[in-house]
Amino acid sequence: MTRFHRPATIARAGLAAAALFLAPVSSHLLADDWPHWNGANRDGTSGEKGLLQKWPEGGPALKWRVEKLGGGDSAPSIAGGKIFGMGSRDQKDLVWALSEKDGKEIWSTPLGETHSQRMPQSKEGPGCTPTVDGDRIYVLGMGGNLACLNSESGKVLWQKNLVKDFGGAIPMWSYRESPLVDGDKVICTPGGNKTTLVALNKLTGETVWESKLEEGDAAPPAPMPPGRGGFGRFGASSAAGYSSAIPAEIDGERQYIQLTAKALIGVSAKDGKVLWRYNAPANRMGISCTSPLFKDGMVFAASAYGAGGGLAKVTKEAGGKFKAEEVYFTNKMQNHHGGMVVTDGCLYGANGGNEGGALICLDFKTGKVLWDKRGDRKVAKGSIALADGRIYYRQESGTVVLVEPNKEKYIEQGRLEQPDRTNSPAWAHPVIANGRLYIRDQGLLLCYDIQAK
Repeated sequence: MTRFHRPATIARAGLAAAALFLAPVSSHLLADDWPHWNGANRDGTSGEKGLLQKWPEGGPALKWRVEKLGGGDSAPSIAGGKIFGMGSRDQKDLVWALSEKDGKEIWSTPLGETHSQRMPQSKEGPGCTPTVDGDRIYVLGMGGNLACLNSESGKVLWQKNLVKDFGGAIPMWSYRESPLVDGDKVICTPGGNKTTLVALNKLTGETVWESKLEEGDAAPPAPMPPGRGGFGRFGASSAAGYSSAIPAEIDGERQYIQLTAKALIGVSAKDGKVLWRYNAPANRMGISCTSPLFKDGMVFAASAYGAGGGLAKVTKEAGGKFKAEEVYFTNKMQNHHGGMVVTDGCLYGANGGNEGGALICLDFKTGKVLWDKRGDRKVAKGSIALADGRIYYRQESGTVVLVEPNKEKYIEQGRLEQPDRTNSPAWAHPVIANGRLYIRDQGLLLCYDIQAK
């Protein structure tokens, strides 16, 4: 059931006519690179053109494959002719760089011991996608090791730990965030009692500001779920969640928007002040995974575990304070961790959590369900990316489908069955860059040629 025009339990924020943009990256990057989490604009969308609009039987051609990269759900980033990723090998988190041409390893750098995660899901290794900024890359390990490395050599330039240095609290499923680099700052979410978000000087690692989300403003803790005695509210020990922040310019104020374990918030880029909050998209289990979307002056965020997705308009009031006003909230977009994309006024993503789910299409501005593939096992729950008028949808089974966006009905234009699937859910998101599709399955990376001939 979708509810509309509910008064939002939000506080200060701003968002009128605004544009989302990221800090400039190195001039040697190609126009169609994928330099960090969720693509060039951090919204799951590539501006690339000239890609196959329909796949041949069996899917596009496999160009090359690389094995033994180490466990983990880290999707790769592609920039300047290199592929960067993370994995866990020999009980250590490591960062690796491969040649975009043929997948050959250029370098690999260990960051330290892998965090020993209690929960079995995704314990194989890191989930962070490296962030490329010029000749530097930024990564976050499972236990909170935040590192800046030289992209050419893999040398560690500086390193911090979100727990030891900022009092962070490791989430139940470890840190999974992909750092945001904006201007001269790198942004991460320690999620502790002292620091919710932190901004560091990207060159030195020195603290620029620390931001604290007051506990009194957070959603109340949930009661103990049936059959899960002893764990209580899974995310209660950390405000970090598993989402990655995005930047936005809202009514002349640069902001960082993050879905924490407790609420969707916007903080000032200049000093870390919490400008506004919107509680509804954060589920009562404290497990927030999907990055928010900023589009047409609106912020949309969603989570699973009985919650859903909400669209909020953030505006600056006469006194200078910001407020977020809910446009709608719907339980038809309980997006777990597969992400969402917006195109032609439609919001696409998987609706469903641990119980399963399927691809769904909503009207972005109203929340109306336009079509829903629930019940169709051929289009089950998965992760999503968008490029050249096509949706790349990777199901947790490993199957990838090419979908033509259409508000009237589901249109499939190709299907790929991934070879050599592991027993782990296929949680690494698909990546599109420079005419190629990248699929990560733990230690295996597959590169497909999707350039139109």
